[in-house]
Amino acid sequence: MSDLNEQPILIQIVDDHPMVQGGLKACLSFYDDIKIIGSTNDGSNALDKALELKPDVILMDISMPNMNGIDATEIITEQLPDTKILILSMHNNPEFVKSAIQAGASGYILKDTTSAEIYYAIKAVASGQTHFSSSIAKVLINTPVDASESESEKLTTREQVVLSYMAQGETSKEIAKILNISFRTVEAHRRNMKTKLGINSLAKLISYAVKHGIVKN
Repeated sequence: MSDLNEQPILIQIVDDHPMVQGGLKACLSFYDDIKIIGSTNDGSNALDKALELKPDVILMDISMPNMNGIDATEIITEQLPDTKILILSMHNNPEFVKSAIQAGASGYILKDTTSAEIYYAIKAVASGQTHFSSSIAKVLINTPVDASESESEKLTTREQVVLSYMAQGETSKEIAKILNISFRTVEAHRRNMKTKLGINSLAKLISYAVKHGIVKN
């Protein structure tokens, strides 16, 4: 039982399967220090909902229509740094795990886990810690995220795609239409790239893209 004066942890669920959403709501309803305040079924709507609700923790699936959970994680953590992302996925592929961490996720657990572990993971990331399922921890041990990765690997795949279109002269509005994402999402990618690379001009971004083979000269 939690302290009556303690504020509950506000949770948003992002998953395209109604049964998963229903199951999470049911199992987390037993904990009085957790409150589910909203849910969405794809990554593209997750940001708008998060900006509206200001959740403490988002339970984020990876494989979803319109925008995957990794891209959504990157955008949300950039715009809402106080909101923690906990990946809840069926994928234990090292590349998924690595990409999620690089996008800003605070934890990664598998969908076949127990409700008790989900609860523990939520509490951990909400308090500023990280939490990974034991099998995910083994993945990280065997294929650690390399801090000395090459320059081009600083950018996510989606960021490199956006940058390649920028280098071809496409505007943010045009890129949004091509990739079927929002204008705001494209702008968030642009800001993220500038921050990651320490570059503050379009000309330098394009020069970077050519230098690192993201686009051909």
